[in-house]
Amino acid sequence: MADEVDHYGSCHCQAVKWKVKAPRHLICIECNCSVCNKKANDHVIVEKSRFTLIQGEESLTTYTFNTHKAKHRFCKICGVQSFYIPRSNPDSIAVSPRCIDSDTLETVEKTYFDGQNWEKEMQTKAPVAL
Repeated sequence: MADEVDHYGSCHCQAVKWKVKAPRHLICIECNCSVCNKKANDHVIVEKSRFTLIQGEESLTTYTFNTHKAKHRFCKICGVQSFYIPRSNPDSIAVSPRCIDSDTLETVEKTYFDGQNWEKEMQTKAPVAL
């Protein structure tokens, strides 16, 4: 991919830190499923090989529901979910562009995913990892 950089991100308290290799211009998913809607969870899905957890494994806890395929990981100190394992791509990582701390991000565009009708939407608009 053109113009890729290492973006560095974290939770609010900085206990959890990570980096992700991705373009400077990101297209993130805005989902309205029950949990994404409550958390305003816009995210970019990347292959696991592009993501590195730098610190904070011990500060993470996991929430699952329904099919338990998605692993909603968040900091147990500050409560911020800066990344998680998405149900749509369980072999990938979804990162929140809002949690990128470095000045490497130039623009963020949004694409809409109708998570309220998840099964139907997956048939026509399944997210693809970077």
